[in-house]
Amino acid sequence: MVNSKTDSTDALLKNNPKFEPGYLKLHRTGELNKRAKKLWDMMQECNLCPRDCGVDRISGDVGFCEASAQLEIAAFHPHFGEERSLTGTNGSGTIFFTNCGLRCVFCINWEISQGGDGTVRSLDYLTHMMLRLQKLGCHNINVVTPTHYAPHILFALDKAARRGLNLPLVYNTCGWEKLEILKILDGIVDIYLPDFKYADREMAVKYSQDADTYPAITKEALLEMHRQVGVAKPGRNGLMQRGLMIRHLVMPNNVSGSKEVLKWISGHLPKDTYVNIMSQYRPMYRAFEFPEINRTISRKEYNDVVNYAKELGLTNLDIQG
Repeated sequence: MVNSKTDSTDALLKNNPKFEPGYLKLHRTGELNKRAKKLWDMMQECNLCPRDCGVDRISGDVGFCEASAQLEIAAFHPHFGEERSLTGTNGSGTIFFTNCGLRCVFCINWEISQGGDGTVRSLDYLTHMMLRLQKLGCHNINVVTPTHYAPHILFALDKAARRGLNLPLVYNTCGWEKLEILKILDGIVDIYLPDFKYADREMAVKYSQDADTYPAITKEALLEMHRQVGVAKPGRNGLMQRGLMIRHLVMPNNVSGSKEVLKWISGHLPKDTYVNIMSQYRPMYRAFEFPEINRTISRKEYNDVVNYAKELGLTNLDIQG
């Protein structure tokens, strides 16, 4: 039992003394900084996300995501609303980045992702956030909606590693990630935490601003994430340190194509792949404009999806009440 927040990181490492965050090795060789620079240069004609909008964010232009090269952050704090293997006793060290490239009409955090809620911050302050979260006893650094600020995250991570950061890095993403970017992140990210929102491209077009490539690109991304970090399995203390953790939100009227999503996971990834089948859909933001998603899901809708996942032989399911 960890008796204080200041002891939690030591306890985590003692539980698995061989564990070291992947980014530390790349920091020591200088590779982490090189990859940060490579991602930064990509913002000159930005193609960090599948939108490929091509604007010069470094010169101050804003992309489809509404972000320039200026770093904006909404909040950072120990978070206890994530998966239990991430929150543990002291919380997941979440950093919520402003803006988003997917822009779903039902986003629960729409004030941050599309409303511009956030404050301009420096790279040094982002470094401070990471180190502060470690000092508070958080079990990981959890970057939420990171894609459009991936260069900034890597620069800050490099600085924080120099000053003693040694927590696992959680890449908390919508799942719609380009292979080119993921390969740059190889060896840096310890835990991938992607959504798999839709099985049907038409649903992605309708509810996520014409993101017609969402299912195809997300499938490729999940395979690459698994190749990099493997199956997520908690340590003896119940905390996750490495692996792929997939989230799927069950939506009303099968908008998300839950059974098709689970069938694909079952057929292309190991049966013990971690899958969080989420029941907490609530109509938010612009969901009221679409009658088919302007309600919560029923108990039957959720149970049908869970039962189907079990029939497929998926064994590492996070099932909500």
